[in-house]
Amino acid sequence: MILLQLFWTFFKIGAFTFGGGYAMLPLIQSEVAAHGWMDAAELVNFVAVSESTPGPFAVNISTFVGVRLAGIPGAICATLGVALPSFIIILIVAKCFQRFKSSAIVQGCMSGLRPAVVGLIATALLSVGQTVFFPDGIAFGTTFYVSLGAFLLSTLLAFRKLHPIWIICISAAIGVAAGYGLGL
Repeated sequence: MILLQLFWTFFKIGAFTFGGGYAMLPLIQSEVAAHGWMDAAELVNFVAVSESTPGPFAVNISTFVGVRLAGIPGAICATLGVALPSFIIILIVAKCFQRFKSSAIVQGCMSGLRPAVVGLIATALLSVGQTVFFPDGIAFGTTFYVSLGAFLLSTLLAFRKLHPIWIICISAAIGVAAGYGLGL
């Protein structure tokens, strides 16, 4: 039963989310919480690992959730669930694109979807940010300052055009050092 739930849940997420992995994060959070599969802090950890590993975010997060709940079969069901809608939709779009690309309805739909995607990404940013910076409510303890320092350093390095792989490695090293040095 859990395999079917994983497939169907991630199929819905894949089918009704436009704009990529970050845009689907609020829906993933909602569905995972509704099923009681994991808490917000655990999901944020999965998000961090999913973002730090190669491959599309949606595939990575669905695979991690699937493995966590039902092992390899769960990973396969969740991953197929999240990827299959996009595969089907892109086949249909590719088949019909030339006929509809100048349609006023299609153009209007895209004009409406773009701001919605930005709003979904902003919601995900705020939700993940709250869990990262304030895991125990509004408190300015060690975890907050370490997270803020890693965030500020990562932002600075990104604006200086340091390769993202280096930023990920440096941030992971800071987290490990802070965790061991401060007993977090």
